[in-house]
Amino acid sequence: MEKRTFGNTGLEVSVLGFGGAEIGFENATDEDVSRLLHAALDAGLNVIDTAECYADSEEKIGRAVAGRRDDFHLFTKCGHSGGLEGADWDPKMLAESIDRSLKRLQTERVDLIDLHSCDLAILQQGDVIEVLQRAKEAGKTRLIGYSGDNEALAYAVESGAFDAIQTSVNVADQANLPTLEKAAEAGLGIIAKRPIANAAWVKEPAADAYSRSYWERLQKLQYFGLDVALALRWTLAQPVHTAIVGTKNPARWGQNAALLEGEPLPVEAIEAIERRWKEVREDWPALG
Repeated sequence: MEKRTFGNTGLEVSVLGFGGAEIGFENATDEDVSRLLHAALDAGLNVIDTAECYADSEEKIGRAVAGRRDDFHLFTKCGHSGGLEGADWDPKMLAESIDRSLKRLQTERVDLIDLHSCDLAILQQGDVIEVLQRAKEAGKTRLIGYSGDNEALAYAVESGAFDAIQTSVNVADQANLPTLEKAAEAGLGIIAKRPIANAAWVKEPAADAYSRSYWERLQKLQYFGLDVALALRWTLAQPVHTAIVGTKNPARWGQNAALLEGEPLPVEAIEAIERRWKEVREDWPALG
């Protein structure tokens, strides 16, 4: 598995990372999570990304791979109270949430803690950033970051407060590309979330489905020959270091890794997708 240098952070990260949302929200069994994660780590994946609000994802990851903590970089996110006293984004609650995540993950330190998509006004207050900075100073996390999109992401990059960012980057979500260029210039680690647009071209989702906005965009974009391999390879051709893909299927990791074998995506294919985006709707915001 190809590794990339994660900005100026000193980490070497696999180009594919594991996203922990599905195993929490879709009730994956401990047995499946263990099989999936151990197979991925054995094959060279070294990034596991989760969040405090992904149901019991943190606990499942902790139970499955706490004994292999030196084999991977562990990322999580904070911001939502999830039963703790205090409102979302309350600084006291945030600090308690970080400690709860460490306990759930069965570790004394994670490699990255992200603020989980708070809006611009909350970022500009600064107190949530200070909570992460104190956690870093206390050795609870190696790095701090921001996960989000659009104007809040741009502010996070320009603030100079963060080591890394995580944002939506895919063939149907290209609005953040200029901000990614700035983040790369600043030496930030860059994580792509939703890198295959939830494979929303496969079938029409339900009206309230998470993938519907992507499906509607892709109906207008009408990319020729779009499949998972093309979508994933396009995202990894952008200024990103690792792309987070979620699954609860133990067999899916090997399938995803196989998609990256062979020659890199030709420049003309990359440019054709970007050109089509601009022709159809350059002003679409990131969906987040």
